[in-house]
Amino acid sequence: MVRIGSVGMGDCERGQLPPVLGLLFPDGGEGRTLTTALPPGDVVWPDPDYAGPTAGHRPAFWLSDEAVAGELWTELRGEHRRSGLWPVLLEDSVQPWSAGQIAPDAVAEIDNYHPAAFMAEVWADWTEKVHADQLELLDPFGPRCPGPAPSGELAADPGVVADWYAGMVAERRTPLGLVAAERGADALAVMGWQGALNHNEWMVPLAAVVRSWEDRFGVRVVGMGFNTLDLSVAAPPVTPEHALHVAAEHWTFCPDSVIYSAGTLVDYAEQIRGRNAWSFWWD
Repeated sequence: MVRIGSVGMGDCERGQLPPVLGLLFPDGGEGRTLTTALPPGDVVWPDPDYAGPTAGHRPAFWLSDEAVAGELWTELRGEHRRSGLWPVLLEDSVQPWSAGQIAPDAVAEIDNYHPAAFMAEVWADWTEKVHADQLELLDPFGPRCPGPAPSGELAADPGVVADWYAGMVAERRTPLGLVAAERGADALAVMGWQGALNHNEWMVPLAAVVRSWEDRFGVRVVGMGFNTLDLSVAAPPVTPEHALHVAAEHWTFCPDSVIYSAGTLVDYAEQIRGRNAWSFWWD
């Protein structure tokens, strides 16, 4: 890792992107600006043993030394269009990124995956292996995958909801990550996040699902942990039927969140109905 120290206010007032943050971009961050002052932090490089698209060429993301307030996340989210840097609140404990054990993927790979196909594959793989009585977990769908749920209706601006949720997540005292990504969902690939490794070997299909949720439910990526993911939701399902359909998507994305928190899709659907935050945990 490379230490950058605190960003000088003189550079921030001129709107310059600090040179070390330019390392996160293939073009060095040309034309990008950042006016928000950052705390001390480091850039985090991929695992040296990993032969991925960015290995040895540029760091995966920038990480603050200490925990930050939710207000900083909000300021940086507001600057995302100009800076190209998406903020992520990161769990403050021993993490793979602390030891450089991260494996970024090319964002272009995300375009090759479709949420409907991923959902159908996970559903079929599981239902073909389990005993018939275990299919009760997936009632009322059973072995028939229902496919992605219809879009929700926006109850508020997605950015406003994300800012609210970031304030809550930041109360856990989390450090801040900055990722060179056009949208929050892409951060899963760019950062080389491996939180769902026990469920899916490759994070790219999961990033494709989160992209779809950004479009359909006003989701924004707010926080990540060793095996957790925190999303704000501006257009959550509000009817029992819609929530049940969304619950089926969540099960294919993160079975553990359904099995260990509710036990069945029906019960889990009640937990997420009308909620403006989705949190996932992989065993």
